[in-house]
Amino acid sequence: MLIFQVFDKGVMDDAEGRQIDFRNTIIILTSNVGSSQMMAACLNKPLSEVPTPEQLAELIRPLLTKHFKPAFLGRLTVVPFYPIRDEVLTNIIRLKLDRIKARVMDNHRARFEYDEALVSAVLNRCTEVDSGARNVDNILNGTLLPEIADSVLARMAEGGAITRVKVGATRAGKFKYAIE
Repeated sequence: MLIFQVFDKGVMDDAEGRQIDFRNTIIILTSNVGSSQMMAACLNKPLSEVPTPEQLAELIRPLLTKHFKPAFLGRLTVVPFYPIRDEVLTNIIRLKLDRIKARVMDNHRARFEYDEALVSAVLNRCTEVDSGARNVDNILNGTLLPEIADSVLARMAEGGAITRVKVGATRAGKFKYAIE
């Protein structure tokens, strides 16, 4: 296996036969093996009950040995990643909405306002915990922004100026818009 050459000798030949030096290099390999178990052990528990990184590594070790050869695992340092907690994801949602706010101001000289119901609705749509913050981008770029664009374009087609874009969510979690 090529990766063993890198781990053992610190070099690898590229497609043209040149030797590439990997000494003094950190190689990061990722895998979803054990992610469900780590989620169950950590997600939305009080910080005092969350396992240490060492405990998480031990928790998933049987799964890792089932999927990877011992010779490969022996050359690695397992560094488990914690799932994103709801509080952190909420901050990420607000950060991304604030970026949209800046774009609306730059492009239309209009205010962009959102309420806590919108933040909660986006958070509730982030049901795939394995996706982490990528899901926020998918929701905002795939649903929210196209719907805002439709509303803004409709207003512009009517000849109306845009001074404010207000976005919220219904109790059912459906996005709602007011363009002024």
